[in-house]
Amino acid sequence: MPGQVPPSVWDAPLNGYRPPLHPVKPPQPGWVVAIRARPAPAPGPRVLLAALVVGLLSAVLLNGAVAANLLLVAVAAAVPAALSARAAGRRVRPWTALWALGALALLAVPLLSDAGWPSLLAVTAALALASLGLHGGRTWAGVLLGGIGTCWQVLPSLPAAAAAVRSVAMPDRARWLPAVRAVLATAILLAVFGSLFAAADPAFGDLFAGLSPQLPFGWDLIGRVLVFLGGTAVALGAARTAAAPVRYDRLPVRPATPRRLLEWAVPLAVLDLLFATFIGLQLAVLFGGYRRLIKETGLTYAEYARQGFWQLLWVTLLTLVVVAVAHRWAPRATGRDRAAVRVLLGLLCALSLGVVGAGLLRMRHYVDAYGLTQLRVWVTGVELWLALLFVLLLVAVLTRRTGWLPRAVAASAALAALVYGLVSPDALVAQQNVDRYRASGRIDLAYLRTLSADAVPALDQLPEAERNCALHRISERVGESVPWYATSLSTAEARRILAARPLTDDLTGCPADDEPGDAAP
Repeated sequence: MPGQVPPSVWDAPLNGYRPPLHPVKPPQPGWVVAIRARPAPAPGPRVLLAALVVGLLSAVLLNGAVAANLLLVAVAAAVPAALSARAAGRRVRPWTALWALGALALLAVPLLSDAGWPSLLAVTAALALASLGLHGGRTWAGVLLGGIGTCWQVLPSLPAAAAAVRSVAMPDRARWLPAVRAVLATAILLAVFGSLFAAADPAFGDLFAGLSPQLPFGWDLIGRVLVFLGGTAVALGAARTAAAPVRYDRLPVRPATPRRLLEWAVPLAVLDLLFATFIGLQLAVLFGGYRRLIKETGLTYAEYARQGFWQLLWVTLLTLVVVAVAHRWAPRATGRDRAAVRVLLGLLCALSLGVVGAGLLRMRHYVDAYGLTQLRVWVTGVELWLALLFVLLLVAVLTRRTGWLPRAVAASAALAALVYGLVSPDALVAQQNVDRYRASGRIDLAYLRTLSADAVPALDQLPEAERNCALHRISERVGESVPWYATSLSTAEARRILAARPLTDDLTGCPADDEPGDAAP
C-alpha cells in the first residue's frame, strides 16, 4: 500500500550489521599460551632450606672429580623437587618414577668407572631424564623439549625464592639484617681486591698469604661459593619445574597433507629394491665372494671393511630420516593405502636391520685387523642402538600405533648410555688388545697408555716390559690424592693392583710421549 513501510526495513538492524550465516570460530590461542605453565606457588621454607642444603653439598663435594659425590648431590636435589610437587598437588606417575630411577642408575656410572666419555654421556643422559621426569612429556615435542626444559626454569626461580625469603617473618630482622649485609659486602670486597693487590705486588702478596690462615680468601673459596650458588639455583629450578612444569605436550603441530599413493610409494619401492640388492651382494661376499673381491680390487677384507663402514653408518642415519618423513606424509585414506604403508615402510625397516648387520660385520673384521679403540666401541654401540630404533619403528609401523614411540625412543637412548657405561669401554679395549698381542705379537702401547684406570686389570696381564710402558702414565693419574667421595671404584681397584705389583722405573723401549700409535683411525 502507498505510504506503508516494507517489513524488511523494520527487520533490518539499526546499525546495518547482519549476523553471519555460519558461526565464527574463536581464534585459537598461540603456542606460547598453549604450553604456558600454571602460576608456580612460592617456595615454602622447607623447599628453600632443602635447596640451600643442595648448594652446600655441591660446594663441599663437587671439587672437580665425580664419583659418589654426584650421586649424593642428585639425591639431595630430589628432595626440594618432591616437596614442591607435593605442595602443588602433583602426584608421582609411573613414568615419572621410571625416569627418576633411570637418572639415578646413570649417575652410578661415574661411581663405577674412571673413563671420561662414558661418564660424561651418562651424566648428560641423567640430567635429560631428570628434566623429562619433572615435565612428564609423552609426545615428540614433550620428550625433546622436556629433556632440557628445566634449564629455562633456573633463572625465573630466583626472584620467586628471594620474594619467599623476604616474606618469612623473622624476629628483629630489621636489626640484624643490615649487619649481615655489611659482613657479606666486606667479605666480597676483601676477597676480590685483596686477591688483585696480592697478584700485583709481591710484598703485599706475602702479607696477604700470611693472613690467609685467618682469612681464607682465595680462588678455591671463590669457586666453592660459585658452586654453592649454582647448586642452589639448580635445585630451585627443579623445584619450580616440579610444581608447575611447562606443558610442551600442548605445542601445536600442523598435520601434514597425505600424498597420493603413487607419488609416495614409487620412491620407497625403488629404495627398498636398492637396499635388497645391496644386502644380497653382502651375503654373496660373506659366503665366498670375498676371494673374487680381493682378486679384482687388490684389497684385503679388512681394508674393504674399513673403506665402507662409515658410509653404511650414514646410510643408516639417513634411513631414519626417510622413515620419519615418509610416515608423516603417508596416505591413509583407504585400506589399500594403509596396507601399502605397512608393507613398504615395514620392509624398509627390516632391510635397514640388514644394513646395520653388514656394518657390524665390517666393524668386526676392522677390529681384527687394527685392534679395538674407544671410537670403535662407541660407533659399535651407536650401530646397536640404531638397530633397536629400527625394531621400534617396525613395531610401530606394523601395529599402526605410534603414541608410545617418543617415550620408547627416549628410554632406549638412556638404556644405551647406561649399558655403554657399565660395559667399561676402556676395559674392553685393553682386554682385546692384550688378547691380540698374545695371538699376533702386535700391540699399540702409545694408545693403551692413554686409557683410564678401567684398563688396569687387563693391562696388568702383559709381560713386565710392556706392562711398565702401558701402566706408567695411568699410575701417575690414579696416584693423585682425591677424596673418597670423588674416587671411582675402578680407580680404587687400579690402586690396589698397582700397590700389589709396583711398576719399575725401566722404561726402555717405551714410545715417547708425543709418539703416535699405530692403530688405524
